[in-house]
Amino acid sequence: MKTTAVRLYGACDMRLESFELPQIGEREVLLRVVSDSLCASTYKAVKQGTAHKRVPPDIAEKPIIIGHEMCGEIVEVGSAITDKWQVGQKIVIQPALKLESGYDPGYSYQYIGGSATYAVVPEIVMERGCMIPYEGDAFFKGSLVESLGCVLRGYKGFYHTDYETYIRTDGAKRGGKLAILGGAGPMGIGAVELATGYAGLAQVVVTDLNADRLAYAEAKSTPAEAAKRGCELIYLNTGDLEDPVAKLLEISDGGFDDVFVMVPVPALFTMAEQICREDGCVNFFAGPAVHQMPGSLNLYRVHYDGIHVVGTAGSIPEDTVDTIHLIEENAINPGAIVSHILGLGAVIDTIMAMEHPSGAKKVCYPALDLPLIAIEDLPELGKTNPLYAKLAEIVAANGGLWCAEAEKYLLENAPRI
Repeated sequence: MKTTAVRLYGACDMRLESFELPQIGEREVLLRVVSDSLCASTYKAVKQGTAHKRVPPDIAEKPIIIGHEMCGEIVEVGSAITDKWQVGQKIVIQPALKLESGYDPGYSYQYIGGSATYAVVPEIVMERGCMIPYEGDAFFKGSLVESLGCVLRGYKGFYHTDYETYIRTDGAKRGGKLAILGGAGPMGIGAVELATGYAGLAQVVVTDLNADRLAYAEAKSTPAEAAKRGCELIYLNTGDLEDPVAKLLEISDGGFDDVFVMVPVPALFTMAEQICREDGCVNFFAGPAVHQMPGSLNLYRVHYDGIHVVGTAGSIPEDTVDTIHLIEENAINPGAIVSHILGLGAVIDTIMAMEHPSGAKKVCYPALDLPLIAIEDLPELGKTNPLYAKLAEIVAANGGLWCAEAEKYLLENAPRI
């Protein structure tokens, strides 16, 4: 089987190439990749090349396929596993195999990655429980499972203690109040979706310094929709405030039960502790780009008010399964975090442009010949292109969000590579 894929040969050396895949083994699967969501983690791997912990040292001779947020359809099953997997079955790949080597799909392998039309899923992925059945109504939602699963792991990482009984409860406090600091990016929007569709929170406050990012986030995950689920959702530009801590304490009536820190800024970490109520939990969710990043908090409060800090990164297969169930049950809407669509030919430029982040999640359809297209630009593009005009119509009917109907129309009508 021939595939077309974006392969990494070294730091910043990506190449779009067609080549033959090897014949699958008796415990392997041939996958048609239908969608792959592009991730900033890929940008980090591309920039670092073999210096990245997940990238093998020999990629100049054995290039790897990039992309780790893939969803697709099985087209061939190895003879020894036909009792477990079937041709035509939809699956999601959970890329964190938890190997001692640190090697994972989309970072480390020659024949599996999301930026490809076809891929060979090796036995180790299935052994680790990292190829997971998916029955959602759209492939792009499956590609967003990994991102949303990371946020779900963040929610599971929170914990609270009843200091009368010293009984500990895992997870964000149900019916409680949550602040998402620096939360107008894609992971913050995902956290808002999970706040109402999973965590059952009564109040969520999203802060950011950028008015445009906040407006974008508010348009995607609206206070009106949150209110339907019993949650007060507030977007707050702290850049306009003389004393943001005081304002946040006022809004929360004395403090938050849980706080996500979504960008790696030490001052936000300090603020997170300051806005916690007693037994408050801070999740430093952001991933620093440097190995040394000191932060400070009031140790008096740590002792006497029981403020505690966790940090979560990535997800595990359990989170993937849980996120798939939330999507299949329509408890959350992954379309809220999609800002762009693109084809395989636009991947390299889109990855390199992540040096200056824009929008939210960008979903690639590897089989299609598409430039990078912002969902919000579809109406204007539709004035001269009937494909985009129809997509604009479908998206508008879905509250401005990318959706299963739009994906279906795109896959059936867009030009292919």
